[in-house]
Amino acid sequence: MQRQWSLQAPGEPEAEPGGEELCEQEMERLCLSQQPVRVLPYAMVDKRFIRQLREPEGVKTSCWQQWRRRRQTVGRRLGEAARRLTRGCGLWEGALYEIGGLFGTGIQSYFTFLRFLLLLNLLTLLLTSGFVLLPLVWLRPPDPGPALNFTLQCPGSGHLPQPGVSKFNNLLWNVFTGRAFNNTYLFYGAYRAGPESSLTYSIRLAYLLSPLACLLLCFCGILRRMVKGLPQKMFLGQDYRSPLSAKVFSSWDFCIRGQEAATIKRHEISNEFKMELEEGRHLLLLQQQTRAQRACHLLTYLRVNILIGLLVVGAISAIFWATKYSQDNKEESLFLLLQYLPPGVIALVNFLGPLLFVFLVQLENYPPNTEVNLTLIWCVVLKLASLGMFSFSLGQTVLCIGRNKTSCESYGYNACDYQCWENSVGEELYKLSIFNFLLTVAFAFLVSLPRRMLVERFSGRFWAWLDREEFLVPKNVLDIVEGQTVTWMGLFYCPLLPLLNSVFIFLTFYIKKYTLLRNSRASPRRFRASSSIFFFQLVLLLGLLLAAVPLGYVVSSIRSSWDCGLFANYLAPWQVVPELVALWLPPPSQRILYYLGSHAFSFPLLILLSLVLTVCISQSQASSRAIRRLRKQLVWQVQEKWHLVDDLSRLLPEPGSGDSLGPESPVSRASRPRSFCPGFPCPGSPGPRPRRPGSSLEDPAGCLSPRP
Repeated sequence: MQRQWSLQAPGEPEAEPGGEELCEQEMERLCLSQQPVRVLPYAMVDKRFIRQLREPEGVKTSCWQQWRRRRQTVGRRLGEAARRLTRGCGLWEGALYEIGGLFGTGIQSYFTFLRFLLLLNLLTLLLTSGFVLLPLVWLRPPDPGPALNFTLQCPGSGHLPQPGVSKFNNLLWNVFTGRAFNNTYLFYGAYRAGPESSLTYSIRLAYLLSPLACLLLCFCGILRRMVKGLPQKMFLGQDYRSPLSAKVFSSWDFCIRGQEAATIKRHEISNEFKMELEEGRHLLLLQQQTRAQRACHLLTYLRVNILIGLLVVGAISAIFWATKYSQDNKEESLFLLLQYLPPGVIALVNFLGPLLFVFLVQLENYPPNTEVNLTLIWCVVLKLASLGMFSFSLGQTVLCIGRNKTSCESYGYNACDYQCWENSVGEELYKLSIFNFLLTVAFAFLVSLPRRMLVERFSGRFWAWLDREEFLVPKNVLDIVEGQTVTWMGLFYCPLLPLLNSVFIFLTFYIKKYTLLRNSRASPRRFRASSSIFFFQLVLLLGLLLAAVPLGYVVSSIRSSWDCGLFANYLAPWQVVPELVALWLPPPSQRILYYLGSHAFSFPLLILLSLVLTVCISQSQASSRAIRRLRKQLVWQVQEKWHLVDDLSRLLPEPGSGDSLGPESPVSRASRPRSFCPGFPCPGSPGPRPRRPGSSLEDPAGCLSPRP
């Protein structure tokens, strides 16, 4: 006699013959199936029984199969234990859980983004230390001697000014400007190496390729995280909404025992309901808009965005003139203030810009997710445009881009004013990074903290209107993206800048956490993390591209400083690559590499990539059409089942009628169909039907009622 399934409760009546046939067919299907037992939706007792059925009597499993199954089980358990240990020992796990429960996943995504940036900086620092610093300390290359002796004819001076001699002998000021570290490995000028040979490790090649490899790894990490964080609506359609009943009945975690954890979980569920109701309200308002209201909304949208665009243009113009004035007046008596004039203007623009953007975007009455993302887009334009203008202004002053000077014509850069121009650019980026962090600390403890104390101390209409500071996620995200972009821009000029930025990010996490928990108030407009994480990564990717373009131009086309650094005797840093190729590789390999870099290989590769991209797009479109057809088919099937339910309800006898053969048994009542989507609204389900008087079909769980 075959074993009964564990799903049948004891004391229930025997299954009908049709049910026994279905059970036998199901067991036969499970025996012939190649699906792993662990993924089947059955209890453990049933899974053991299925495994016994797949191994008939008299047929023993080989030792190899037993060992492989045991190894897979042990590996799976070790992997699960390692993941649990990683989650338990992960950085800031408890703090992230607390923030997510109290303020929602939208604000939690900002702190998760901070942790991701910290990991990127540590990875960059590890690559730079492993391939550049440690070999440089281990090999101890001999001093290559003095560089080539050039005689410069600089107007107004008979000698070259020494940028290392400061007017102010204040050590603290030299630390803030970076001049105290000019002769350390923090800046490009301190790296030295002997002539290249075919038998030694090339420090020059490692120094050149390390920033490019770091940018490539960061690009892959950001792209992977961006694809992983794609909003669910992109795959399920814009009209998809998760059922609210699923959140009502399955949100609580019954493993919670502590009071503090229960409070945090309660806040988290409340935030989820607030987001659902807010999105539903905006969707209803959008559906009820008339044509006149939509036209008025479009005019408001155009007016607000034109005004924001004009503000962005004015901001980047101010940054350009501030950087130009600071570099052209380095010998003035106000040198102390002019050193930090460009970072100060950039910080002022980036402080006032997001506040104005938030106020203007709120006039358009967008949903919370759209409002956050639109504000984020305009803040991205402002931040990246300011950094791009800052880089262009530095290039115009230091590298003579668009300017004609005597030293520029001979050496490709302003050699009269900048003896080691890589160090000068590194100092500017160092000052910008330092100033951003100091501004974060000052704003947290000199603005947010006194504001909170004053609001708690005094009462009145003005203080009630002032209230605590609202924690603005777009502004905070753009602040750390700006710092990370500056770090990527300085990988070539300031190789240890990721170490400095890692310390800043670590301290920023605790400063922002203190500000959020003690000095700030959560935004009354909730938004989802899933819809914003994608945009956070997109902003970071744009910052990475902004840093990679100037770096590629400098490495391939700009003349290196003739008095400092590893590439003092090269017309451009990239020239070390063909030199090492000629030293290390035989002639056949050199010809292959030259062919791979020629136009004869690039054009066929471009055509092949175009064909591959066309095929991928065609397959994606075909898959989209298939998904739409399957959705329609699913709706049709559900509607057909509802029609069958209607027919069945009409054919069932009424209670107390003469056709009834006796009292209704519990088995027949339980066998009646209730819903094909238990606990969830079915797509294509009919509207509410009038209840027939005396109908015996009951729906105590409300499964048949459609979602409002």
